[in-house]
Amino acid sequence: MRYQPMLAEPAATPFSGEEWLFEVKWDGIRAIAYVGDRLQILTRNDNDVTRNFPELAELSRLASDVVLDGEIIVMKGGRPDFQAVAKRIQATKHGDTEREARETPCTYVVFDILEKNQEPLTGKPLKERKRILRESLRDGEHVIVSSYVEAEGKAYFEAAVAKGLEGVVAKRLDSLYRLGERSKEWLKVKRVRTADCVVVGYTRGTGNRADSFGALLLGLYDGDRLIFVGRVGTGFTDKTLRELLAAFRPYETSEPQVEAPDAPAGTTWLQPSLVAEVAYQNLTDEARLRAPRFLRLRSDKATRDCTITQVRPVTLEEYNAKRDFSKSSEPVGEVAKPAGNRYVVQEHHASHLHWDLRLEREGVLKSWAVPKGPPEKTGDKRLAVAVEDHPLEYGGFEGVIPEGEYGAGLVKIWDSGTYEPKEWTEEKIEFIVYGERLRGPYELVRFRKAGEKNWLLFKKRE
Repeated sequence: MRYQPMLAEPAATPFSGEEWLFEVKWDGIRAIAYVGDRLQILTRNDNDVTRNFPELAELSRLASDVVLDGEIIVMKGGRPDFQAVAKRIQATKHGDTEREARETPCTYVVFDILEKNQEPLTGKPLKERKRILRESLRDGEHVIVSSYVEAEGKAYFEAAVAKGLEGVVAKRLDSLYRLGERSKEWLKVKRVRTADCVVVGYTRGTGNRADSFGALLLGLYDGDRLIFVGRVGTGFTDKTLRELLAAFRPYETSEPQVEAPDAPAGTTWLQPSLVAEVAYQNLTDEARLRAPRFLRLRSDKATRDCTITQVRPVTLEEYNAKRDFSKSSEPVGEVAKPAGNRYVVQEHHASHLHWDLRLEREGVLKSWAVPKGPPEKTGDKRLAVAVEDHPLEYGGFEGVIPEGEYGAGLVKIWDSGTYEPKEWTEEKIEFIVYGERLRGPYELVRFRKAGEKNWLLFKKRE
């Protein structure tokens, strides 16, 4: 028997409930695995991807005579990477699949069992199927049984989002498995990402949009360069279409505003003057917004503040890669839920004495090494070299980093407190420090002539 997977309806907000269980929503490829005399793994569209994932052959020794439902994912930097698993689907030659399995190994996260010993289980309640699944499948190197919590959906959602995951799926404990149906007994609760993008053009409308437009072309600033990040063609009402088309007229130009090889013929370009807020799922490897949806125009936002940093995920991968935490007592890097506007300066007796300025932003400490220390007098300026982001816990770190480790030497807190951001762009950061030693307005300005990571730190006049 062939099984079509049960699908979930979207939920507007996170929720809790005694009659529900909650598990992570993995961003990968939904797949049904038939484990019997031979192994066969089929996607939602009944595409056979067994050969694409040779490492999942271990299913045949972890279970027998079962049909499983789950998600195939590839993890990178502690998060599922949809682009990576999609590339695995495209690798069709035997040599390619074996190489891909070594370079980007997958994990099959199993969350349901549909059949055992040729007996369908879809008519049993979910809680019973979960028990049978746990008894029927052992975890392996590339196969795991999905964990879940009951009742506490809000807290579980917040924990998942804090780890950079997409969200959670809520399932009624008494839900039957409804083949091929999208049911309100399963609800997906996703984190909503938004970005403010520059509208750089629009495509010609067709069909019922023949008198308006098809999609907006979007751009974001990467430094001084405006780059193309995709098109958005959903989220518009008839009224919005008419209003936007009228707003575009004064900004039309014949000059392309970004390099967009896939911009269709008949595209109308617009001077970079309007800002659209867009919801999206994530950023693809090609730096395109995935599944974008128009929300509104923003007249309160300057186009130059629409930077690529909005959509590039904040990670501490570089920080973690430089450190051996079995030897160093520095805190392990993990992006945290933003807690405030923490400010700290650490005196660092490394191979060269310097001071590290750290400002909390986006759940990490943005960091600069200041060789001669932060300026304490108005008008003084100091070189500040941008370094990798640090975890928030690092703001309280003092101690000795062992010899042979990155940054070896004594670290002690020189000043700490909070700061008030006044302006934060790609080229300039203005802030007011409320420290124990330093107080007042400061400014960081890009110093590109001296190198991409170099800034100048000023003490400004009160």
